[in-house]
Amino acid sequence: MIRIVLVDDQELVRAGLRPLAELDGDVEVVGEASDGRAGLRLVRSLRPDVVLMDVRMPQLDGIAATREIVADPALDGVRVLVLTTFDEDEHVFAAIRAGASGYLLKDVTPTDLRAAIRTVAAGDSLLSPAVTTTVMRAVADTSHAADGRHAERVAGLTEREREVLEQVGRGLTNDEIARELYLSPATARTYVSRLLAKLAARDRAALIILAYETGLVP
Repeated sequence: MIRIVLVDDQELVRAGLRPLAELDGDVEVVGEASDGRAGLRLVRSLRPDVVLMDVRMPQLDGIAATREIVADPALDGVRVLVLTTFDEDEHVFAAIRAGASGYLLKDVTPTDLRAAIRTVAAGDSLLSPAVTTTVMRAVADTSHAADGRHAERVAGLTEREREVLEQVGRGLTNDEIARELYLSPATARTYVSRLLAKLAARDRAALIILAYETGLVP
């Protein structure tokens, strides 16, 4: 059973998300909060698998709450999915930098919502290629000035590892990377796992940001 906490200042949104998330029987909403500060207390108390986090909230916004969750060693393994809309891109950038494992739109379909929760609970990130391109190019606009500092992190990568990191940065899945670089799917997965360990990256979202920050993705 995947245990989740809903943090959103709109009661109507929380009331709508709960039955959608629990529909298949493998997800349980164990708590709800209407602001970031209360959400943080709830997460520390319940230690859920996934937190579905709104961005704009009173007391403590979702970005700051995400940052505190990710930074707390006692909450290691708790994943955050940011709930947002397309016109809040700047908040999404900040949320991913804060350590969110991905984000959803508030008009997400029930099927996609449940799939997203499962994906993040399994330790992967949720960044679809279509949205990754838009979001991460905006990240790059503010990151390339720091290329020199970030380049040190990838200095020890092999040529093939750099190629794989570039494809991750472009939003490709492991299977797509395998086809692009003529690798077996298992080998592509191994490379991505190796990159996560070698670069001390929390998840795929962190690898995508790093690929842009180092200029591997122009």
